[in-house]
Amino acid sequence: MATFLYKLGRLAFRRRHFVALVWVALLTLAGVGAASAPPAGSTSFSIPGTEAQKAFDLLEQRYPGMSADGATARVVFKAPDGGKMTDKANKATVRETVKELRSGSEVASVADPYAGHAISKDGSVAYASVKYKVSGMELEDSAKDALKDAAQDARDAGLTVEIGGDALTATPETGSSEVIGIAIAAVVLVITFGSLLAAGFPLLTAIIGVGIGVSTISALASALDLGSTTSILASMIGLAVGIDYALFIVSRYRAELAEGREREDAAGRAVGTAGSAVVFAGLTVVIALVGLSVVNIPMLTKMGVAAAGTVAVAVLIALTLIPALLGYAGRRIKPAGEKSRLLGGGRTPKKPGRPNMGTRWASFVVRRPVAVLLLGVIGLGAAAIPAASLELGLPDDGSQPVSTTQRRAYDLLSEGFGPGFNGPLMVVVDAKDSDHPKTAFTKVGDEIKGLKDVVTVTPATPNKTGDTATITVIPDSKPSSATTEDLVHAIRDKGADITSATDAKVLVTGSTAMNIDVSQKLNDALLPYLALVVGLAFLLLIVVFRSILVPLKAALGFLLSVTAALGAVVAVFQWGWLSGLMNVEETGPVMSMMPIFMVGVVFGLAMDYEVFLVTRMREAFVHGERPQQAVVTGFKHGARVVTAAAVIMMAVFSGFIGSSEAMVKMIGFGLAVAVLFDAFVVRMAIVPAVLSLLGKRAWWLPKWLDRVLPNVDVEGDGLRTDADRRDPDGEKELVRA
Repeated sequence: MATFLYKLGRLAFRRRHFVALVWVALLTLAGVGAASAPPAGSTSFSIPGTEAQKAFDLLEQRYPGMSADGATARVVFKAPDGGKMTDKANKATVRETVKELRSGSEVASVADPYAGHAISKDGSVAYASVKYKVSGMELEDSAKDALKDAAQDARDAGLTVEIGGDALTATPETGSSEVIGIAIAAVVLVITFGSLLAAGFPLLTAIIGVGIGVSTISALASALDLGSTTSILASMIGLAVGIDYALFIVSRYRAELAEGREREDAAGRAVGTAGSAVVFAGLTVVIALVGLSVVNIPMLTKMGVAAAGTVAVAVLIALTLIPALLGYAGRRIKPAGEKSRLLGGGRTPKKPGRPNMGTRWASFVVRRPVAVLLLGVIGLGAAAIPAASLELGLPDDGSQPVSTTQRRAYDLLSEGFGPGFNGPLMVVVDAKDSDHPKTAFTKVGDEIKGLKDVVTVTPATPNKTGDTATITVIPDSKPSSATTEDLVHAIRDKGADITSATDAKVLVTGSTAMNIDVSQKLNDALLPYLALVVGLAFLLLIVVFRSILVPLKAALGFLLSVTAALGAVVAVFQWGWLSGLMNVEETGPVMSMMPIFMVGVVFGLAMDYEVFLVTRMREAFVHGERPQQAVVTGFKHGARVVTAAAVIMMAVFSGFIGSSEAMVKMIGFGLAVAVLFDAFVVRMAIVPAVLSLLGKRAWWLPKWLDRVLPNVDVEGDGLRTDADRRDPDGEKELVRA
């Protein structure tokens, strides 16, 4: 592989005009596609195989035209102090609002609070339910504005009015902090390279890669039903790895220049060595992201595949566009250790013979491996302690900031009708195979009334054919509580008994039941997913490092860092530590998809640093250095760059903490902390300590396995002879390779 990539790097360096033109054309094509594509439609959220989804599908069949997936809104009214919603003036205001709401073209129905008895016992709170023909993502802005205007008219009449539900769903915003993250990345690159031009290449290529990836996602959003969160995730990961991959190749190029090589040869060697590490690091990230499909939640699968595609583009850009840009830069890119005239005047800053910080740190670890290992493991173990209290759930309006109308509507409904009113359960009774459907409907209602934590059970509402009915159940507890989850399981247990007695099937659905099923599905998929991703990456790393213990150490180190990162997420988003600093207004359960998502993404990113750092060590070991000295050599050449890459990744991920979307905010924080733990504790401390203790045993591989495995030559041993060639027909060799 090193030989092939070496030729590819030289070819891109020589044919830089063609390479640059190809990438500009791809960016233009993706941009035109995104601009001309129809706007994204409904982003469906389905969880195949779960009871809640089966009930939802059944409603679509048995209740045609009810718009089961249509957006909903609850317009909540509260009377002024001392007044009641039954007062004549307040009643007139509400009915005028209901009339105004019904005039919308996308409105399917509006329930009058007075006709539907939607008034609290004390008479202070009432609500009107609005049902739309389309989903919240498809709802026109004019319909949302009409909803807000109707509420404002009622406020002007003296009532307190808030709006809940998904009708006001908005595209999440990341805020200015994302730009700050990129600015920090730029500063780190300038400090690392000592050159504005060299620092600009990773940023430029990463932005091009993300532009192609996100534009392609936008172009395909309508056809593939991709949500707005998909492009945010792709840009988050694509930007981070794009900068890092380019950083490693530019750094290796400057190191090759410092050894006296010609620029074309240096570009080829940089792509052949660092580029090999980029390929395998990218593969681990792609495996981790595509592996999310095993969860069998379409939305999660699409997010993973889209992000994986952006990572693949980042790898291709690093291998081709970076050497092309290096060709354009010529002598303006200085060898390692030299700064540009603007930042230092072409002088070497270090004193001759003085070891750099990476060398000094690695030498310290090699001398004190046991102490460093114990300190790192104990520290990460302490950070992981909060993970033992992990509570999972999916956000509802109760997790929104108190400044939003959705949250204020949630609080008003809780005040007037009880906390469970915000998370009603819909029980669907399928009596198609029952001889006495009406008896089955009645029996289901009576059985549910006898359960704990039930406040209200509405009478069954049959469909036109009379073979299916819906029953609404109001719990006594809030939607995200364990008590509500127990009630859902209790209704399902009763449903099994009813089925055996009446041949009628009982299914529980609704947003609350859907959230419970998603959490359970994600929990069940975590271990198989972990086994699949870690197993495939373990095999890949065996090929890369030709070792059994090094990949094993990499996997165990990852488990330490991801558990510690989950502990940090629990401490901030569940316990509320530093919540003000992170702008977390409401604490609560950690999102159900967070653990499995962090496992996938963090594993891929952790293997980036493992490949980049340990490949340098193996390269030194293969070329004859003693194991401990190889560790020091690896840090001498790689520590500064890995540190810069980690800081950049943390800065990019931290930029997404400013997002208005709770999921994006939590993912940004979790990934930033995970990179901090993995890069600076696991890879910079635990890895050299373990390799120092293992010595030659770290690179042990059974002879039979050594004969079977392909030799991918990541360390570039084959370039010792190929680098001396000056073949003008490199393009032909590349084709033959």
